[in-house]
Amino acid sequence: MTAIKNTQDEPTPVVTCWRPYAQALATLLASYGLQIEPVASGQNIPGSYWGDSEAGLIGNRLLLRADTPLHSALHEACHYICMDEQRRVALHTDAAGDYDEENAVCYLQILLAEQLPGCSRAQMFADMDNWGYSFRLGSAQAWFEQDADDARAWLHGRDLV
Repeated sequence: MTAIKNTQDEPTPVVTCWRPYAQALATLLASYGLQIEPVASGQNIPGSYWGDSEAGLIGNRLLLRADTPLHSALHEACHYICMDEQRRVALHTDAAGDYDEENAVCYLQILLAEQLPGCSRAQMFADMDNWGYSFRLGSAQAWFEQDADDARAWLHGRDLV
């Protein structure tokens, strides 16, 4: 699994925005010590690895603009959840996780999506596919259901699921 942003000239299909889930997302992430910090429309998002409308991550702050996709907010939040305290203290923009952590992050973001009222695994699978996540089996759902044993084991090994 590799996260690769769609860089074609055609626009990426619209994915679910985080704003309808703002309160539930804030409550969920607070339980991990992460807080949402809104960024004004039209402003660059500090700490954003991908730029554009993608979520930013600085320390324990998840920076989101009104147009930030939910999958991006959850993905960056899951990087924070998956890293140790030493990395959290120095965190700014690049979570710097390895391949195994990246897989675990993708798996966890799918699980957390289900904890948001009105969201689902199916919506997260679609959003991840539409954004351009690249999976060996061709889709987020196929990867999650058939090829994510290593991600589950990684998360279990750290008592995150």
